[in-house]
Amino acid sequence: MNENDKMGAREPIIKIEGLSKSFNGQVVLDNIDLDIFEGETIVILGASGSGKTVMLNLLAGLLEPDSGHIFVDNEEVTAFTSDRQWDKLRLKLGFLFQGAALYDSMTIAENISFAMEQHLTQTDERIREVVEQKLRAVELEGTEGKMPAELSGGMQKRAALARAIALDPRIIIYDEPTTGLDPILAKNISELIVRLQRELRVTSIVVTHDLICASIIADRLALLYKGKFLFVGTMEELRSSENEYVREFLESSSLRR
Repeated sequence: MNENDKMGAREPIIKIEGLSKSFNGQVVLDNIDLDIFEGETIVILGASGSGKTVMLNLLAGLLEPDSGHIFVDNEEVTAFTSDRQWDKLRLKLGFLFQGAALYDSMTIAENISFAMEQHLTQTDERIREVVEQKLRAVELEGTEGKMPAELSGGMQKRAALARAIALDPRIIIYDEPTTGLDPILAKNISELIVRLQRELRVTSIVVTHDLICASIIADRLALLYKGKFLFVGTMEELRSSENEYVREFLESSSLRR
């Protein structure tokens, strides 16, 4: 039994059905379907403007779809009518933004503890313990008192990732996690994503145009083209595809051998 057969035998943690979104009459997502399974890392690929980040924003409730449905843990989030419902869901989600998006006026410890202070009832001692634990997880021990501006770009990404996992989410969403990093740092971040996925047993959704990163982290990949998923499958299947656009997409990287 191959990996896709195994996934087909269980219920998805996220189910996207007939999802569509347009802006000013321009179709960005056109009736897309996708199942995402618990514990996997799925990479959303596509050219600039293909709708990758729009899909993430729909999943996180930052945009409303024109039509279609999104289910998380068998709960239809596209039917939510209140901020309270979204707030409850967002406790299950960790989000690593493209530019790290750390709060400039807060220390690294304050950035990581912010969500805990807002949503949980914890002692100051417990919050400090969790902050230290999350920083160890991303190999940033001892940076609690530093300001974001004192960290390099790669360290800021890791600090943002520590913040994303502060509430022990079941799902982590990464928006272009290696953008702006040199190849060595990009590889380090990619390997960190793999390690956290294994250690925390989370489901990871990664939007990227970085095919090297994708080759390191992906269990499956989904390629957006003209508003639809042109391909969903493993890296091996992507490499062996005879689809003309897939071949062109891969030829821009070192993945096609």
